[in-house]
Amino acid sequence: MERVEVSTVVYVPPEEVYEFLLAFRRYANYSEHLRSVRQFGDGGPGTEYELTFAWWKLTYTARSKVTEVDPPNRIEWGVTKDIDAAGRWLVEPLVDTDGEAEEVETEVTFVVEYAPGSTDDGIVDLPRFVSLGWVVEKIKPKIRAEAERIVRRVVADLEGEERAVELRIETR
Repeated sequence: MERVEVSTVVYVPPEEVYEFLLAFRRYANYSEHLRSVRQFGDGGPGTEYELTFAWWKLTYTARSKVTEVDPPNRIEWGVTKDIDAAGRWLVEPLVDTDGEAEEVETEVTFVVEYAPGSTDDGIVDLPRFVSLGWVVEKIKPKIRAEAERIVRRVVADLEGEERAVELRIETR
């Protein structure tokens, strides 16, 4: 499994961050390649999403499902067809060394785990002489860039204005 994890601090209470993230349909506003999101459910466990992505000459519609929630700390999801992928949003209040909550500081972490080899050549209609392996290798850096872009835009919407956002990024 490959993994991308992006974390940052926002100056909003955890409950507000969690409710904001649960409104998944907004994500089309944050992603360069996500064209539309259709929601089937209330956002809680069992809610499914139809996500239409476009990149280069390719268009692909993925389906994901919320698998578990732990308000206001965690939202788990998984892709339900074509690729082995899952992820989560983690929302954690920051506390100082005395155990007191710092003034409305919340750490937000976006995690995506995926198995590039879990796809097959039939999931997208590729141009002639283009292999799925080539596409997967080209998409890997875009996944990291998309994760960064999403977190930066989420912070701007949560806080009401853009600012320089310090991100911690881990890939494996």
